[in-house]
Amino acid sequence: MAAGTGVFAEILDGDEVYKYYHDGEWKKAASGKSVAIVNPTTRKTQYRVQACSQEEVNKVMESAKSAQKAWAKTPLWKRAELLHKAAAILKEHKFPIAECLVKEIAKPAKDAVTEVVRSGDLVSYTAEEGVRILGEGKFLVSDSFPGNERTKYCLTSKIPLGVVLAIPPFNYPVNLAVSKIGPALIAGNSLVLKPPTQGAVSCLHMVHCFHLAGFPKGLINCVTGKGSEIGDFLTMHPGVNCISFTGGDTGIAISKKAGMIPLQMELGGKDACIVLEDADLDLVAANIIKGGFSYSGQRCTAIKVVLAMESVADSLVEKVKARVAKLRIGPPEDDCDITPVVTESSANFIEGLVMDAKEKGATFCQEYKREGNLIWPLLLDNVRPDMRIAWEEPFGPVLPVIRINSVEEGIHHCNASNFGLQGCVFTKDINKAMLISDAMETGTVQINSAPARGPDHFPFQGLKDSGIGSQGITNSINMMIKVKTTVINLPSPSYTMG
Repeated sequence: MAAGTGVFAEILDGDEVYKYYHDGEWKKAASGKSVAIVNPTTRKTQYRVQACSQEEVNKVMESAKSAQKAWAKTPLWKRAELLHKAAAILKEHKFPIAECLVKEIAKPAKDAVTEVVRSGDLVSYTAEEGVRILGEGKFLVSDSFPGNERTKYCLTSKIPLGVVLAIPPFNYPVNLAVSKIGPALIAGNSLVLKPPTQGAVSCLHMVHCFHLAGFPKGLINCVTGKGSEIGDFLTMHPGVNCISFTGGDTGIAISKKAGMIPLQMELGGKDACIVLEDADLDLVAANIIKGGFSYSGQRCTAIKVVLAMESVADSLVEKVKARVAKLRIGPPEDDCDITPVVTESSANFIEGLVMDAKEKGATFCQEYKREGNLIWPLLLDNVRPDMRIAWEEPFGPVLPVIRINSVEEGIHHCNASNFGLQGCVFTKDINKAMLISDAMETGTVQINSAPARGPDHFPFQGLKDSGIGSQGITNSINMMIKVKTTVINLPSPSYTMG
């Protein structure tokens, strides 16, 4: 079954424009305007989505607000049942959704299928975890605090926040949407999803799976449109009670403008890979390929700078070079390792970083090659701190190597970054690994493996400009609830077995 056909036919207007989802129905924008989605490989318009207006956003917010009230009264087991159902439907339709990922964001075909399956598993795990976490409260007594008798019983419960605004990024539009949707729904919230433009059609297909599962009308909504028209309007909307955002610098702007609401933000990284003299260099090289070049380096947790001890740098660079030469470069349909980057402006930005490094004397381990949005994998050796690529996040298949003379130098470079998402260290000495891990100012440190967001129940968080709060299924559920207390006051102290 192809995208937009079969059970998905109703989300497409004729064979032209994909509809947006509001109040349990697929709708067309009143303006008749649409937004084009360009296929990164062909560089031609692949899909079109509705350009929703601010007025349409207001209507969506009203529906979400009223649907949430009824949903909060739905038993936990029932919420979980619907989530399990949505997860099964999502996995059943993995191929049409994967097809969208291939065409919209040039994700290699098998990785696209994996993303959808992983998303279904995430939703199911969220349902299980939510039933446990949200089914437990706390009971406190007053006499544990000095000066009090046992005259007060305090009961704490976990209550929903209201309307959650979820904004996923282009690189994992399905997985990083459900990682927000699942926790929001199990916790009793309603949801407004604003997908990225590249990835919007994948998101709409995913939302239809939730529709088919039979969630109440108005509980889940998905609005598409131009960020310039509805972006700020959504994030500053008084109807929003929580924002969960994954993306880039836009998140910093959102956090400055958003109201007094909880924010969950993950805004990219410059993940460092510190290589010590005793490291297994074949293991390091394999992880640099996986960490630096999978999905063409378009991952928040990609290795973005290698900090290698001078004594092993020559040998490591040769090993990585040999592996880069084996990478398959081409269209995502053919399951190539390196596929076109998401937009022409991304490719231009990456090229700017490469040219800056060239002018300043970096060693090119391969020749720089680009055709359209397709950039051939490039390893840059002898990169120095005065080069932009030493600090900026390319989000492409270009990886700088900085040679270091001490571990301290590596830690210093890592910590001088304005980012602090993840990092990794390669050594056979667990004591050194722990000391370096503690010294690195990042949300996660991986020992002897490339950085990664997952498995999806692991905590995932960034320091500094990499984000606010923590993700991972449990943390996301806890972030999307408030604690409410009820205190019972007794006329006289009461002690059990007293």
